[in-house]
Amino acid sequence: MDDRQTKRFVNRELSWLEFNQRVLDEACDTNTPLLERLKFLAITDSNLDEFFMVRVGGLQILAEQGATKTDPTGMTPAEQLVAIHERASRMTADQYACFMDDIEPALAEHGIQRLRPDDMSERQSKAAAQVFLSDIYPILSPIATTSADDFPRLVNHTLNVCTRLAPVDGESEPRFAVIPFGVSARRFVTLYADGGYAYTLLEDAVDMFADRFFPGEVVEECVPFRITRNADIAVRDDTASDLLADMRDLLDARKRSDCVRLQIAEEASDETLAFLQETLEVVDEDVHRLPGPLALSDFMKLTDLNGFDALKREPWPPQPPPEINPSMSMFDVISQRDVLLCHPYDSFDPVVRLIEEAAGDPDVLAIKQTLYRTSRNSPIVRALARAAQLGKYVTVIVELKARFDEARNIEWARHLEQADVQVIYGVKGLKTHAKMCLIVRREPHGVRRYLHIGTGNYNEATARIYSDICLMTCDDELGADATTFFNAITGYSQPKRYRKLAAAPTGLRDRLLEMIEAETKRKQQGQKAHIVAKVNSLVDPKIINALYAASQAGVTVKLNIRGICCLRPGVSGLSENIEAVSIIDRFLEHARIFYFYHGGDERVFISSADWMPRSLDRRVELLTPVEDIACQRRLIMILDTYFRDTRRARKLLPDGGYQAAQYEGEGVSSQEVLYREACEAVKAAKQSHPTMFEPHRALK
Repeated sequence: MDDRQTKRFVNRELSWLEFNQRVLDEACDTNTPLLERLKFLAITDSNLDEFFMVRVGGLQILAEQGATKTDPTGMTPAEQLVAIHERASRMTADQYACFMDDIEPALAEHGIQRLRPDDMSERQSKAAAQVFLSDIYPILSPIATTSADDFPRLVNHTLNVCTRLAPVDGESEPRFAVIPFGVSARRFVTLYADGGYAYTLLEDAVDMFADRFFPGEVVEECVPFRITRNADIAVRDDTASDLLADMRDLLDARKRSDCVRLQIAEEASDETLAFLQETLEVVDEDVHRLPGPLALSDFMKLTDLNGFDALKREPWPPQPPPEINPSMSMFDVISQRDVLLCHPYDSFDPVVRLIEEAAGDPDVLAIKQTLYRTSRNSPIVRALARAAQLGKYVTVIVELKARFDEARNIEWARHLEQADVQVIYGVKGLKTHAKMCLIVRREPHGVRRYLHIGTGNYNEATARIYSDICLMTCDDELGADATTFFNAITGYSQPKRYRKLAAAPTGLRDRLLEMIEAETKRKQQGQKAHIVAKVNSLVDPKIINALYAASQAGVTVKLNIRGICCLRPGVSGLSENIEAVSIIDRFLEHARIFYFYHGGDERVFISSADWMPRSLDRRVELLTPVEDIACQRRLIMILDTYFRDTRRARKLLPDGGYQAAQYEGEGVSSQEVLYREACEAVKAAKQSHPTMFEPHRALK
C-alpha cells in the first residue's frame, strides 16, 4: 500500500483506545466530584472488557488463521495486536495508578474505606467471619482441577479464586482448586464502621477463611483471577432456518469460547500462573498482572452509596418539554407542529406517552416499530403488547443480533408474540439499527400517520444518561416513506426510492457523499460552503476521502466525534480546513446530527447511523431530514454549543492524539449549557402562562 495512503488514516483500534483514554482522563480530573471520578474509572474498565471480547478476539482469530490483509493504515492483524497490547498495557497501568494512588485514598479520607485483612479491627474481623459463614461458605464451592480436561467452565468476566494447596505426602507437585464466584456473588462485604462506609472485597474474605473450604489441608496461595472470552462470534442468519434457535446457540457458544485475556493479581506465584496459562491456553502476551483489585468495573456499585451526596454531581433531572402541553393528547400536539426533543435534557416521557396513548386510542389502527435495545421492564413493550390485545395491528422488528442484548431481546420477542404482536426478527444478513415508530390513526379527514424517529434506543432508562435527538411529526411524505420502509423490512419487496428518507445499506452513504460533494463543488465555484457533523465514530474511508477533498477545496468542516476517528485533521495539503473534537462528560454523547450550508438553503439531518462501514453496509439505518424551521434552528444551536465547549472538549491532533482546551475561569461545558437552556425554556413557558385563579361557584 502507498505510504501516502496509510498516512491518511488512523488505526481504528488505536483510535478507540484513545477514546477510552479520554474517559480515563475524566476519572483523573480532580475537578470532578470523587464518586463521579470512580464512575468514569469503572466505565473505562467495562469498555476494555468489551473491546477485548470483540475487537481483540476478532483480531486474534485472524492472526491465528495467518491473515495478512492490512487495514487502511497498512497494519496486519498481528501488527495491530502488538500495538494494542502496548497501548492497552499503558492504559491499564494508568487505571491502577488513578485508583490506587488517587481515588481510593481520597475515598478513605471521605469515609469510604476498603479494608484488607490486616487492616481490620477485632470487631471487623469477627463481622467478616460471620458474613463468610452465613453468606459465602454455604454458597461457593471449590472445584479440584489438574488439567484443561477437568477445569471448570468459568463464566466470562466473573471473578474466581485459584487456590494452591501444599503437596500431599509422597508427591512433589502442588494441587489446585478453583472457587468460581459466579454472576450473582456480592463483591462488597460491608463491615462495621464508626462512620462512613467500610467494606472488604469478597476475594479477600475468601482468602481470610480459605482453610474452611479445605479442612486438614495447607492453603499456600489464594489468588483472584478473571478471564475474558472471545465474543466475536456471529450467526450466519442469511442461511439460518431458525434464527431464534441459532441465537440461543450463539449465546451458549460465547460461554465456551476461547480465553483472549487472563487477568490475575500481581502477587500470583509463577506456579499458579503457569497452571492457569496451561489449562486456559493463554500465551504470555494475553496475561495481565494487575496491582490492585480486579474488575474495577464492579466499583460502579459504590457510586450509588447513600449519604455521600457531597461526592456526587448535582442531579440534572430531565425537563418536561414546554412545547408539549401535558393536558393535550400527543396526537393533537404533533398535528400542530413538529416536535424535536433533545434527551436527556428533555424528558423521554412524551415518547412513552405517545406509544401508550396509541395503544389505548380506539382510532389508532396500526403501530409499527423497531426495537434494538430496551429496558428490563420496558413500558413501551408493555404498551405494544396491550395494543395488540386491544385488536390493533402491531408489527415489531426486534433485532435479535443486538450484541450483548440478545438474551433480553429473545425474551421480549417471545412476550410480544404471546400478545399476538407480529414479530419480525430483523433482516437477513443485516442488523436493524434504525429507530422508528409509525402510528396509523383514523381521523375525521382521513387516515394520518404519526412518526417518532430518533438517534437512540426505545429505552427510558438509558434516555436519562445518553444524549440523543428525536423528531415527532405527521409529515405526509415522511409518513409515506415510513410505510415503504416497514414494508421493505417485513416483506420481500425491494425498497422503493424514498421521498425524503435515506436508508442504509441501499442509499444512505450515497446521500451523504452527494451532500459533501455538493459543498465541495460550491466552494470550487467561489461560494460559501460549510459542513458540520456530530457522530459517535468516523471510520468509513469513502466518507473520509470525501471530507479530505472538501477540505482541499476550502470547505470548512467541523466534526464532533465522541469515539473512533480514523480521519487526520489539520494536515497541510490534506485536511487543514477540518477541525475535530471529542466531548466526554456526564452524559454519553450518542446523537448523530449533520448540517450542510447548501448554498444558504441549509439542510439538517438526524440519523441512527455512524459513519462506519458496518453502519452503512451491514445495517438497516435511517437518515432523516429535519425541515421544520424551529427544529432546524435548535439543532444548529446544539451543534454550535458543542464547538464552544472549553471544559470537556478534546481536540483531535493530526497524529491521532488529543489535546485538552486551555481556558480561564469556569470555561464552557456544552452539556451544562444545554441543560440550563432546557431549564430556562421551562421557566419561560411557565412565566408566559401565569397561573389563573378560578373561583368555586355555587351549585345550581
